[in-house]
Amino acid sequence: MSNDSATRISVGDALTPEDIAASGATASEPVAQYALRLGDDALILAQRLGWWISRAPELEEDMALANIALDQIGHARSFLTYAGTAWGKTEDELAYFRDEEEFRAAWIVALENGDFGQTIARQLVVACYQHGLYTRLSASTDATLAAIAAKALKEVDYHRDHAAQWVLRLALGTEESRRRLEHGLSVVWPYVDELFEDDELIDQLDGVAVRPSQLRAGFDADVAAVFDEADLTVPDVQPSSTGGRRGEPHEQLGYILAEMQSLARKHPGATW
Repeated sequence: MSNDSATRISVGDALTPEDIAASGATASEPVAQYALRLGDDALILAQRLGWWISRAPELEEDMALANIALDQIGHARSFLTYAGTAWGKTEDELAYFRDEEEFRAAWIVALENGDFGQTIARQLVVACYQHGLYTRLSASTDATLAAIAAKALKEVDYHRDHAAQWVLRLALGTEESRRRLEHGLSVVWPYVDELFEDDELIDQLDGVAVRPSQLRAGFDADVAAVFDEADLTVPDVQPSSTGGRRGEPHEQLGYILAEMQSLARKHPGATW
């Protein structure tokens, strides 16, 4: 990041990609790689949630999931814009013109939606994780990352509450709704550990990045509070092999990108 960018962006700013571009902030290579991870998580999750538009179990939920998806796209735009300053690329170039092995999204965000119970199970996990992440990242020594996180945190706070309320509604509803939620948790849970794995990139960014392993205790406490109220237990499942952070994409990522990127690749440089 350039030396003067911290004076141009503060945590209180309502940060947009345009604000980042105007600030002159430039990410170093390690910071850009870190921002890319966070942007990819948000972008791919938004694509998954967007599928529910017109398919949710009630009209209000149609709107709720659409708005959560839009929030995630906003987070992705900011993180990808900042990452792109290291390589002279725009948010659109990073979103639409990378191949699947160039993405760094955690596998959990690329999982198939399944039924509504499975989607809510994934939402609880990701929202609790992102809430802890952005809480700590808002104190980053990188002013741009801190500002993006501070803005995102306000939205993720709602995402976490929304998911928790649906977990309670499904778990304490009918036998069928509880069965589907428990099944969804068993499908999602093998991919939780990847969110909390440290690696060499994190080691390079002391004070800038959030160490994922330090988020696990808070995540477990948040989930436990919801599970206690819902009379649920953590699924007894084996962790899955993963590799999203290393450029080993989930098998579903290619399908997501094929749909998401098709128009931009068919008409590169088009304006609307």
